[in-house]
Amino acid sequence: MIVTYISQNAVAVADHYDELDPIYRRVWGEHVHHGLWETGRETPGEAVEALVDTVGDRLGLMPGQACVDIGCGYGSTARRLAVTRGVRVTGFTLSAEQARYAAAHPVPGVDIQVRDWLDNGLAEASADAAWAIESSEHMVDKPRFFAEAHRVLAPGGRFVICAWLAGTDASGWKVRHLLEPICREGRLPSMGTREEYEAMATAAGFTVTGYEDVSRRVARTWPICAVRLVKAMLVDPETRRLAFGTRNRGAILTIPRLILAYRTGAMRYGIFTLSKAGENGR
Repeated sequence: MIVTYISQNAVAVADHYDELDPIYRRVWGEHVHHGLWETGRETPGEAVEALVDTVGDRLGLMPGQACVDIGCGYGSTARRLAVTRGVRVTGFTLSAEQARYAAAHPVPGVDIQVRDWLDNGLAEASADAAWAIESSEHMVDKPRFFAEAHRVLAPGGRFVICAWLAGTDASGWKVRHLLEPICREGRLPSMGTREEYEAMATAAGFTVTGYEDVSRRVARTWPICAVRLVKAMLVDPETRRLAFGTRNRGAILTIPRLILAYRTGAMRYGIFTLSKAGENGR
């Protein structure tokens, strides 16, 4: 990996999201992922939904299909695709707080579980489609992340991954002062490059059928979050307490790093489309 492995595990990831739950929902919203700006005129909410809809389009979702949301957060993506595409979704999160929020906003056909994807318990070939929006970064064993998705998908199934990526040629100060701190503060065991993701996907048995670098179209997410955070800290004592007095306060400091990482090319944002061979091997 371009960015060396940093000591993190599923427990640390769960603690991170549980403790910072109020800040994440206030600053980042209930989707907890980047927005995708197509025209530049979209509101942040519209941009976030545009990323979800892009994933649905890449997967070619059809009504009645069984789907898996790997790292589902508050279940917002699962709920939107269940409603707009008519699919059934099983979502996995490590955070009890996120699952509690999801349970308070139920949608038919959506089941959110507090469970590690690397030990998901799903039957082999039980899903038609799967997606992972900004969750692969948290996986300690990334090859197994891909292998489990391949195992769970039925022949012909599709898998879409939206991922934070290290720039292929990132080195020196970009790694030391941007990527490594982002990993440490965000509880990411590692951040891979496009080439490494594609190699792991291929090794797991997938065919890479598409890749798009949308870094420029998602980067404005972080200036928006920075403004929201400053406003929240000015008016809300609880936000100030969480921002400066918690175990996971480093996550707040990483927002300026993320802005700079995109601007310097140290970090990229990619959307991968993968497919599992069908019954006839194609």
